[in-house]
Amino acid sequence: MGSAAAGRVALMSIHPAYADEILRGNKRVEFRKRPVSPDVTHVMIYATAPVSAVIGAFTVAGQETMEPESLWCRFHTVAGITRRRFFDYFNGRSTGTGIMVNEVLKPEAPLSLDRDLGVNRPPQSYQYLPADAAREALAQVGFQAFELARQVGRYSKALRSID
Repeated sequence: MGSAAAGRVALMSIHPAYADEILRGNKRVEFRKRPVSPDVTHVMIYATAPVSAVIGAFTVAGQETMEPESLWCRFHTVAGITRRRFFDYFNGRSTGTGIMVNEVLKPEAPLSLDRDLGVNRPPQSYQYLPADAAREALAQVGFQAFELARQVGRYSKALRSID
């Protein structure tokens, strides 16, 4: 899924403590009770109250849906959550999903749902952004500059290999 081109973008409500752990690189998987669409390439991180703002985004490296016990065994070292909270969250569920975090970016200042994304209220879990709002939101967290730098880096590397 990588970050070469933006597919569908999900706006995801995440508790501020877990959102911060994602931005710091300590939480490398976000758990959900149901998977996002397979064409989701980016997730905008909406930190819930008291922050109540979009504080970053990440590219989706992939997602896996399985029984909670298997999900915990697969991802516990990068879960960024305690075993107890994990199993409390999935209590009574036969499956869960781990959305794997790839590159993470943070805007210079938090983004407003209404003003910057045109979203009237935060999603309960997640929602998909319209294409135009998604492009604008990704640009505001720096994904365009990030992609340009990656492309320039690839071009420079290719030139060096020719020499």
